[in-house]
Amino acid sequence: MTVHRLVTGHVSALLMLPEEVDTTAAQAAGRMLPGGWTLEEAEAAAGPAAVEISLGAAGVTADTRTVHVRLPGTVSAADTLAYITYTALERVRQQQRKVTVHATALITPSGRAVLLLGAKGAGKTSTALTLAERGWTHAGDDLVVIGDSRDGPAVWPGKPTAAVRDFARPLAPKPQRALEPFSSGPVPLAWVVRMAVHPTLTTASLTDAAPLSVNERLRLHENLGRYISGLPTPVSGVAGVPYGPVWPLDTPPLARWRSYLISRLTGCRFDYLYAPDHETAADLLTKETA
Repeated sequence: MTVHRLVTGHVSALLMLPEEVDTTAAQAAGRMLPGGWTLEEAEAAAGPAAVEISLGAAGVTADTRTVHVRLPGTVSAADTLAYITYTALERVRQQQRKVTVHATALITPSGRAVLLLGAKGAGKTSTALTLAERGWTHAGDDLVVIGDSRDGPAVWPGKPTAAVRDFARPLAPKPQRALEPFSSGPVPLAWVVRMAVHPTLTTASLTDAAPLSVNERLRLHENLGRYISGLPTPVSGVAGVPYGPVWPLDTPPLARWRSYLISRLTGCRFDYLYAPDHETAADLLTKETA
C-alpha cells in the first residue's frame, strides 16, 4: 500500500492505495468534481488515512478514523475511483463544516453568491448559462460545496462543467462544457432560490419562502445529507451488486451540524421562483440584483 495526500472537494486527507492501482483515469475525471482531484505523495507517518482502498468484492465499511472501500480490480483503475474517494471524504468535509449539495451556484456582478435549488430538470443549468451571458460568474453546476464561515454561509467553487442537452437529440448523452467565467474561491452566500422552470407555468413569479415550511426544511435536510448517507455511488461500477449502498459515514454530531447550517441558511434571503422558460427565470433574478 502507498500513502498519498488527496485533495478534492476543498479538503485534504490521507489516502491509502494498493501500489498496482492506476490513477490516470481518476485524475482525468478531476475536472468533473468540485475542487478537482489531485494526489501528492505523503509520508506514512503523517497520520491515519481518512480513506483506505483495497481490491476485492465491492463493499464499504467505516470506523471512527477511516473509511475502508473495497473495489473490484476493473473498477479501481477507472474514473469511478475519483467519485468513490470524493464521496468517502464527505465525512471529513462535514467535519470541517462544509457539505456537498445538489445545486447550482453563481455570483452576481456585485459579488453576491446565489444558490439555485431544484429537482433534476428544474432549469438550474439553463438559467445559470443565461445569467453568465449577462455578466454573472459560475460557481458550480449540479455539485456545489457550501459551508459555514465566520461571516455566515459561504459557497466554495463547485463542479466547473455542465451537461447541456442537445434538444435536437433529446435521448443522446449530454456533452459536457466548461463553465466560464468561473469562481476562484469562496464567496459569502446571500440568496437561496428554489426554482421550477416549465412551459406549463404560464405565470412567472418570485415569492418569499420565509418563514420556511416544514416541507422545505425536510427538503434541505435531505439535500444536505444526500452525499453522506444516501448517494448511490456505484462501488462496483454501473453493474453488479451492491449498486448503490447507503454509506456508513454519518454521525449524530454531523447531523446536528447540518441542522445548524440549515438554521444559518434561513438567515439568507430565500425565495421560490416559477417561470415558463430559463430566459424569464433569468429576467426575474437579474431584476432583483440590478
